[in-house]
Amino acid sequence: MSKSNCTGILFFILSLCWSSCSYGQQDPLFTQYAYNKLAFNPAYAGSGERLSLDLITRFQWVGISGAPRTISFNAHTPLKNPRIGIGLNAYRDELGPTVNYGAMAAFAYRIPFHSTTLCFGVQAGFKYMDLNWSLLSPKDQGDPLLVNQVTNKAVPDVDFGIYYYGKRFYAGLSAKHLLQNQMLVSSTAPTDKTSFTKLRRNFYGIAGGAVPLNSNIDFIPSILIKYIQNVPLQADFNLSFLINNLLTLGAAYRTEKALAMLIQVNVGKGFSIGYSYDIWFNTLRSFNSGSHELRIGYEFDLFHKDRMLTPRYF
Repeated sequence: MSKSNCTGILFFILSLCWSSCSYGQQDPLFTQYAYNKLAFNPAYAGSGERLSLDLITRFQWVGISGAPRTISFNAHTPLKNPRIGIGLNAYRDELGPTVNYGAMAAFAYRIPFHSTTLCFGVQAGFKYMDLNWSLLSPKDQGDPLLVNQVTNKAVPDVDFGIYYYGKRFYAGLSAKHLLQNQMLVSSTAPTDKTSFTKLRRNFYGIAGGAVPLNSNIDFIPSILIKYIQNVPLQADFNLSFLINNLLTLGAAYRTEKALAMLIQVNVGKGFSIGYSYDIWFNTLRSFNSGSHELRIGYEFDLFHKDRMLTPRYF
């Protein structure tokens, strides 16, 4: 079998496997979700009590041409008014000939209690999809669906969330894509809508805690649950250990048959670096060398309030 035929078969398998879960997973997938909560819950904005910046890049199913590649940037901070947090989430998600972009501005209203905080958040922005038809080699060049191509489409988007946290625990609920807008892909005529993708509402539940085992080690379990109507429930389980407030080691399991190993190092002066490696136990296992994810984080006491939880677990 020629190399070109192998590549075509692999991309076909990739497309089938991705489409089987993409109906329920229209948002970028991250293993290090505990450090990227703003991506799916706007109420998280400002909960770090400092200006927090996070950059995550993910290479999924390495070794397969056209496999997903994602980069996400998050920034959020409380304001001088401790009841208000703001944030920004932007990402680029690539799969084969399609590239999705998103940019969302978040606003959170925070209600502080004696030792906990309850937050309500909303974020609004847009999603933009671009389809590079030149990367495809169709058999029927005159197909009307290919003649009237839609190369890009932008639609507004709105999310809502609730987040409750203390020094050693957190929990949250959120809903994304409340408008459920459609994004046109192609048409049989310039004025007819024929093929489109719909932004289904995505529901998320998240919870986690920090349990001190001794003076040097903390046990940090967490769970992320994703739900979409008519799609099987998906859950991510994470068990991590924080050692001397410097090194985090952990393992994760995803119900889509994936295992992951995680490591994070606090390198000082507000900087942290994290890495995770995923192994998928599905059809593509023998065709790829796993998935890699790299995170760089930075925190800064913007308003010199010195209100940061020490140590900060979440």
